[in-house]
Amino acid sequence: MHLLATAQIDRIAKGNSSVGLCTYVPFSFHHYHYSSKTLPRSLRQRINKRFKLASKPVLDEAQFQQAVSQLPARFTAEELCNIITLQEDPLVCLELFKWASQQSRFRHNVFTYHITIKKLGAAKLYQEMEDIVKQVLGDPCVGSEALYNTIIYFFTEDRKLTKAVNIFKHMKNCKNVECRPSIRTYNLLFSAFLSRGSNTYINHMYMETVRCLFKQMVNDGVEPDIFSLNSMIKGYVLSLHINDALRIFHQMGVVYNCMPNSFSYDYLIHGLCAQGRTKNARKLCEEMKKKGFVPSSKSYNSLVNSLALGGEVDEALNFLREMIKNQRSTDMITYQTVLDEICRQQRVENALRLLKELQEKKLVDNLVYRKLLHKLENSRSH
Repeated sequence: MHLLATAQIDRIAKGNSSVGLCTYVPFSFHHYHYSSKTLPRSLRQRINKRFKLASKPVLDEAQFQQAVSQLPARFTAEELCNIITLQEDPLVCLELFKWASQQSRFRHNVFTYHITIKKLGAAKLYQEMEDIVKQVLGDPCVGSEALYNTIIYFFTEDRKLTKAVNIFKHMKNCKNVECRPSIRTYNLLFSAFLSRGSNTYINHMYMETVRCLFKQMVNDGVEPDIFSLNSMIKGYVLSLHINDALRIFHQMGVVYNCMPNSFSYDYLIHGLCAQGRTKNARKLCEEMKKKGFVPSSKSYNSLVNSLALGGEVDEALNFLREMIKNQRSTDMITYQTVLDEICRQQRVENALRLLKELQEKKLVDNLVYRKLLHKLENSRSH
């Protein structure tokens, strides 16, 4: 079966006179004898690679020639950059870049490299983009902070953090001070590292890298902004280091010339509630509101759930009504938690009245209402 499947993929990848390069050919392993065995990983990778090659887009030659015709005989890098900027097809952009490289007396500059990398990265043509990046790194006369930041951004989009970090190291070693990492560079990396975690352990691992990166940033004299400080708070909250998050929060406006915003408070309120520290969370929430910020849906849901589970049902109801008044969305889990805790205190009639109030205000649809009512009636019958 495996040999037959590989042969079929080979035929699709190579194509024939009746099948265009951009045409997808239906293929199914059901055409062969059924096997309960899983295909080897190496074979699956080869199959996927050949499918990608078979469906790879083709250069629009006419569009390319039209773009070339718009350039003067002895064009400059600025003129080429303008023509590439106007192109919507990334393959035409790449072909223009390559064609220009072969012209006598022409040399690419930072702008032609930058626009080509932008076009390829935006189209997710990461392999082609990487080939241009290698040329950038091999040319000591080409480079800028903006160009390197763009490369880092697209490497993180392609989930290639190691390559993004290598660009960062290249920036730090640049003799040209204007190519050194800026606050934008660090924020790109903070965002990339903090988006990788899917559980507390992974967040803890990446947070150590973010912490070292932040320390290096401060030591290099780069002033943190609200995004980088909030990234630290968010990272510490996700990795369950809530006291470290509070330390950064209290340093804002004192050590760092940057005051907390609504996101700073929201991250902390959620983190404190997750650890059952509702007293601290309420204090922060009140401070937040005094400064004119409105807590997010996540903050309100965290507070209501945490208070209800802690037995402070009346306080949870106060925050729930405040949440509704401020037009923040409430999830079904929050409603169910509050209603369950009211019933646990032998106040089933109160729970039913609350549910009826929610329905009348159209805060729950009929399906959610029926589900919650069914749970309450079961509680009353028991």
